[in-house]
Amino acid sequence: MVDIAIGAAGTIPPAEVKDVELYHPKSWVTKYVFCQDAKVIAIQYSITALSIGLVALVLSWLIRLQLAFPSSFSAISPGDYLQFITVHGMIMVIYLLTALFLGGFGNYLIPLMVGARDMVFPYVNMVSYWVYLLAVLVLVASFFMPGGPTGSGWTLYPPQAILSGTPGRDWGIILMAASLILFIIGFTMGGLNYVVTVLQARTRGMTLMRMPLTVWGIFTATVLALLAFPALFVGCVMLLFDRILGTSFFMPAVVEMGEHLKYRGGSPLLFQHLFWFFGHPEVYIVAVPAFGIVSDLIATHARKNIFGYRMMVWAIVVIGALSFVVWAHHMYVSGMNPYFGFFFAATTLIIAIPTAIKVYNWVLTLWRGDIHLTVPMLFALSFIVTFVNGGLTGLFLGNPVVDVPLSDTMFVVAHFHMVMGMAPIFVIFGAIYHWYPKVTGRMLNEMLGKFHFWVTFLGAYAIYFPMHYIGLLGVPRRYFEMGDMAFVPQSATTLNIFITMAALIVGFAQMVFLFNMIWSLSKGKPAGSNPWRATTLEWQTPETPPGHGNWGKELPVVYRWAYDYSVPGAKEDFVPQNQPPVPRAA
Repeated sequence: MVDIAIGAAGTIPPAEVKDVELYHPKSWVTKYVFCQDAKVIAIQYSITALSIGLVALVLSWLIRLQLAFPSSFSAISPGDYLQFITVHGMIMVIYLLTALFLGGFGNYLIPLMVGARDMVFPYVNMVSYWVYLLAVLVLVASFFMPGGPTGSGWTLYPPQAILSGTPGRDWGIILMAASLILFIIGFTMGGLNYVVTVLQARTRGMTLMRMPLTVWGIFTATVLALLAFPALFVGCVMLLFDRILGTSFFMPAVVEMGEHLKYRGGSPLLFQHLFWFFGHPEVYIVAVPAFGIVSDLIATHARKNIFGYRMMVWAIVVIGALSFVVWAHHMYVSGMNPYFGFFFAATTLIIAIPTAIKVYNWVLTLWRGDIHLTVPMLFALSFIVTFVNGGLTGLFLGNPVVDVPLSDTMFVVAHFHMVMGMAPIFVIFGAIYHWYPKVTGRMLNEMLGKFHFWVTFLGAYAIYFPMHYIGLLGVPRRYFEMGDMAFVPQSATTLNIFITMAALIVGFAQMVFLFNMIWSLSKGKPAGSNPWRATTLEWQTPETPPGHGNWGKELPVVYRWAYDYSVPGAKEDFVPQNQPPVPRAA
């Protein structure tokens, strides 16, 4: 891209807003615990999210062991199994992926990438983390309450979530709903910070169309979440009222064990609409930041400018907008009018268009690039492959005629985990390997990183490809055990054992990753200020790791977009965003 001078005289205009005076910590507690520095808050979010993610990993092992060896674990009852499924799903989608992409990467990268000293509202940012931590603790507390956590499924559908036959109907569903309400309150505080910081705290020269795609992805996802989370918030509040106060927002007239309950006239479908109006944008609240991060990883490690930058930005925005008109494709089996089914099938196919544009642009960015197969690059490439594969099965499930017979089978579990499970987690790993040197000043061990990548990548396909097959055979999801189903051949039982073995191996490989992160804190190779020779602002800070305030005395000035790689005539194969243009000879 050609250097563009700023201002009529070719000079940088003066700053419109004076530098904000930061709150400087005065003790260890205010520096590392109740801290207002976005970078420390990002690390707090990340450690908390990864910790609760390990709980979800253990729950997934228990689920798989029960499915593979149904008569071997007397300690896992049918109620326990349903509780494990519910909590595993909710942790992975909300408390791990959403919190890590927005709370972790958002807090660390947004101020650095846009050239700000911190978030616009540092105190509110700090409170947002502690409310998130409280939400996690409330969720974990449900394991220790009478009856344990709710076993209603991660979608929490009433009336099942409230009726007495469901595990955890006493305290489990109350604490789950309360935890989600707290999470949304905490996220709203953090999300407003992200939006205002991007719109108001960019440094001089950082126009919207010079922002890295990582910032665009996190910014768009935050806007989606601020619009979608209120539906879940309202649904959880009304569900709590139905459970505690006996209202009938979602509870119809019900006969339970021969007794007419007090509920009258509620609509279970109303809850489904509220949940999925949040639930499908939630897929893109996770996916859109992943799109942005992958774009930056590919450009940096292929040493090539991103192909079609403006097209990529608009694809992110259009995906976000369309995500609000596809939610009812999760509800084809709920008795929907066929005309609505046609509408939501059409919008589901249409949203594939901007997603496909992004994939084409990534491939064209890689085309004839100087590709370095570093660990971050391997994870970025694995995301593209996995997201495309998972997305193709989504095209089938977006069609009501195909979705209805498959909706309650393991095929849906396989599709959902490819798109919403493994693909974003590959991006998380790639991003951690990429930005760990900035956070700690040290590199992660590459040999351990490549071992971690290959076991995780190949293991993910060993888990979910066979799961598609057993879903097509008709093996149902959410069943404690299959029993003697005449239509299920022996191959499905064998594959269940194979899938479980692969899941255990992949899970243990994550211990290698955790060891690598902890060991490299003190033993890793010193990274220097810009080990990947990247162009974006976070790699141009005066110190590594960046100090409080990020930039020292003077904020950077931006002269170009974020992807000046392999520029003809340049001394090196990258030109940082804050490097002034070379004056042309007269």
